[in-house]
Amino acid sequence: MWLNGAGFSFALMSRAFIKEDAGGPEPRYHLPPRDDPGYDAAAAWALLEGANAGDSLSAEEATGYRWGEPKLKPHVERLLAEARASGNERLEQLAQRFLRAQPE
Repeated sequence: MWLNGAGFSFALMSRAFIKEDAGGPEPRYHLPPRDDPGYDAAAAWALLEGANAGDSLSAEEATGYRWGEPKLKPHVERLLAEARASGNERLEQLAQRFLRAQPE
């Protein structure tokens, strides 16, 4: 379990432990209402969480943002700093990829 600076707690799981052909329900992202001041921070986290699970599309659909969305850059930079401070190499890798990406 990991608590980000916006007060949301999440656990990142290695893709090695995810059964990709598992069917079942779509991933759910617990996001605040869009007009909540913490929405963009939660959306940034949800996009990284979706990428970690190998399902960026559902995270994009849930948040309304595309991977690499410039508006989310400050939130992802904060998550990157937190990942480095805590030694979370996977989150660090995902955040770096997000920051290098250009939305389509």
